Amino acid sequence: MTGLLLGLRVRGLAAAALVALLVTACSTDGPAVSARQSRAAPDAQPTALSSLEWGDCDDPAVTEDELECAVLTVPLDYARPDGDTIDLALVRVPAIRSRDGAILTNPGGPGSSGFDFVAYSGTVLRDEMGLDEFDIIGFDPRGVDRSGGLRCLTDAELDASMYLDYTPDSPEEEALLDAAPADFATECLDEYDDTLVHYSTANTARDIDAIRAALGDEQISYLGISYGTYLGGVYATLFPDRVRAMVLDAAFDPIGDTVEEAYSTQLVGFENAFDNWAAWCQDTPAECSFSTADVGAAWDELFDQLDAEPVEADDGRWANEAVMDTATTAALYSEYDWPLLGTALDQVRTGDPAALFRLADGYVGRADDGTYSTEQQSFSIISCASGFTSPTPDDAEALAEDLREKAPRFGGEITADDLSGDDGCSTLTPDAEPVEIAYSGDAPVVVVGGENDPATPIRWAKEMTASMGSNARLVTYTGEGHGFVLISRCVTEIEATVLVSLELPADATSCDPDPEIERPTWWDSLPLPDGVSPWRNDPAVLGMLGVPPTFAYAEIAYTSLAAQATMDAFDAAMQGAGNDLLDRLQPFDEIDQSVYAVGDDVVSILVIEPADLDSPDLAGLAEVVAPGMTLIVQICFPT
Repeated sequence: MTGLLLGLRVRGLAAAALVALLVTACSTDGPAVSARQSRAAPDAQPTALSSLEWGDCDDPAVTEDELECAVLTVPLDYARPDGDTIDLALVRVPAIRSRDGAILTNPGGPGSSGFDFVAYSGTVLRDEMGLDEFDIIGFDPRGVDRSGGLRCLTDAELDASMYLDYTPDSPEEEALLDAAPADFATECLDEYDDTLVHYSTANTARDIDAIRAALGDEQISYLGISYGTYLGGVYATLFPDRVRAMVLDAAFDPIGDTVEEAYSTQLVGFENAFDNWAAWCQDTPAECSFSTADVGAAWDELFDQLDAEPVEADDGRWANEAVMDTATTAALYSEYDWPLLGTALDQVRTGDPAALFRLADGYVGRADDGTYSTEQQSFSIISCASGFTSPTPDDAEALAEDLREKAPRFGGEITADDLSGDDGCSTLTPDAEPVEIAYSGDAPVVVVGGENDPATPIRWAKEMTASMGSNARLVTYTGEGHGFVLISRCVTEIEATVLVSLELPADATSCDPDPEIERPTWWDSLPLPDGVSPWRNDPAVLGMLGVPPTFAYAEIAYTSLAAQATMDAFDAAMQGAGNDLLDRLQPFDEIDQSVYAVGDDVVSILVIEPADLDSPDLAGLAEVVAPGMTLIVQICFPT
């Protein structure tokens, strides 16, 4: 594993624009789904270094005109405010009613882009959570992408080292291992010298307060996911009087873990999530292409096969067991990606690794053109600067044996040497110390933990709730996955209520997974134009489009017709059957969606030609759809 990452997949949130464009009501027979810290004192109070000048966004991630961007310059070292500086990149969804303040966000990492999070999903957060009276602000933390992104290795060096086989079986694999870049810590010190210590969570918390001051607000509200919960807890600890309300979703609070907990918590979490995925895949062959009598054994066999004989991709890279391991880890973050993992594993065993690389590359921040975000490199440096170091066990061999037993797939190759505690942090940021969360204020705080969260198991949520004081409440999510806002309606409503109304849920509140949307009774009565295949369920395709079964009911079909001819055929068929055309929309650039009235209900038709698959909004869809065919998606969204 490469560590904690974004709790909510940005692609899935971007695809949620499909919902924002429709106001529909569909009846079904089912239930209604309505570094060492800066030398500045811990309580140092940043004042407004400058005001924020919001303006138009010149960034490819921003596709909505209402969003605004700004830059805030902050000290690299808060103990030397007149020294070197960092420019923080910010984006906001402005309040559309009388402004009641700002909600700052962080989606995780450390190292994930908070700018991208709001650029892709900010308006969805506003609309789904009723945040009309707030500016919703995302920013790239110091050392991340647009905010002085840390790059110790080049993209080519990252490519050469990302999926190495550390048990080489051939001269080619030996050569790749020998050609791996030099030591990461050495390269970073050569590039940044002793400044790396300033990229700590504590200093990012100080940056948050500088943003607050530049906004002119006495207090801020905050929504953090995964590592973003620890960042929020640190902010509240350092600036307790500046907090209006906090949501800490998928809580991460490793400070105080025992040595055994430090190494086993996530390994066991992902092992359990894998077992749950394997059981689901085995029990639902119609949704999982990798289904067999023993999915775990089939995974093990394929893992060994790719170790011995990697599969070459179109770009010349080789899909080996490291790629498969990374792709599997990525998919376990969200139950909505489980079908895609089954499809990717099924395809790679027949010689096509594209979908497997799609999952793995998305996890490590690699784009189709071979460029990388700073996520992986920022993760390591921010972790070290924040004091997230690996402890050295008293009996490394005994601990390694215990980990191999508890997590045979995710910890099965761990040796005593891997537990030496030498994670490079002593070289990068010597003497870095973490901030222990201890919030003394009285703002309302909701902490959310998932019973089956692989990346941040619920133990951390319970510990963070205790650290956030008497006005903190723990909410337990009983389903799968990591990060629950916009995933669970129950969780989303609770989080919205504390952010908007400052009202806390009752003690011991629990949220179950949303029920799947049932197939509408009228589905089979809709006309199907000539030349269109029968409708069928395809969870992998619908998952890539951001249409999970708890979100909407949808099925897909294919045709050899072009997009316009397909739209014309559906218009004629639907209107001929008495169903009125209500609107034509474009949820994705240059891709049409028709909306029809079906009795008292509404259905939409989305048409995607093969040429449309090059759109960044549809990244990865080409790997799971029928090649050379026009894709049709029929959707009913509940309200």
